Amino acid sequence: MHVNFGGFVPLSTVDWRGRSVCVVFFRGCPVKCWYCHNQAIQTGEDRRAVKEIEDLIRSSSLLISGVIFSGGEATMQPSALLALARYSKSIGLLTGLHTNGVYPDVIRELIQQQLIDHIALDIKAEWNLYTVRGKERAVGKQVKDSLTLCTDAFHAGTLRSFEVVTTLFPGYGEEVMTISQDVAPDIDLVLQQGVYTGIKPLDMNELKKIADKLEKKVRIRTRSDGEITYEGNRNSGDAGIR
Repeated sequence: MHVNFGGFVPLSTVDWRGRSVCVVFFRGCPVKCWYCHNQAIQTGEDRRAVKEIEDLIRSSSLLISGVIFSGGEATMQPSALLALARYSKSIGLLTGLHTNGVYPDVIRELIQQQLIDHIALDIKAEWNLYTVRGKERAVGKQVKDSLTLCTDAFHAGTLRSFEVVTTLFPGYGEEVMTISQDVAPDIDLVLQQGVYTGIKPLDMNELKKIADKLEKKVRIRTRSDGEITYEGNRNSGDAGIR
């Protein structure tokens, strides 16, 4: 069995809140967002034996408590993803997935086989889940299915950690309100600062103003300030907590 390999980070403290992890990147993505910070691995081919990636994970195992599978889109390669998740669990590591949710059946398989501990579901604000056109409407339905699946698993205790992440650029305020309505109150919603050449990113105060309209506790993530928990107008005042 082989992986279309995108890269490996042996030690990261920013990809899973509160944990030191390694990160395995899978090459290839069906979405190809214009602002993706991993555009170099959206396409192309670098086939590696699964055993080679297992060896990379093992080489980091003394320094980490978990593995994040990212991309690209890891769920595009279900056989390799399940094999690497199974291997990681076998050597005592927790497993996490960063996914755009386009392949809910793969996510379901990971959960049913108890091969995943944490999922960060990246919902694209510009899809708006329901109002987009053409093929994006079908994609939005698949992402909504993944959101429901992960939420149900989290509430049932079969998924120990789940968060929804949406990357924001100027003009995306209305879209995030639609997304927020479908995120259960006990699920972390992360408003992530979008960064792209030629576009002025939203700063922390601008992201707080968007969060105020949601009237719920959220996490706000920027490059300069890291991540804070923000309650804002929910408690009649700014309440950011690092």
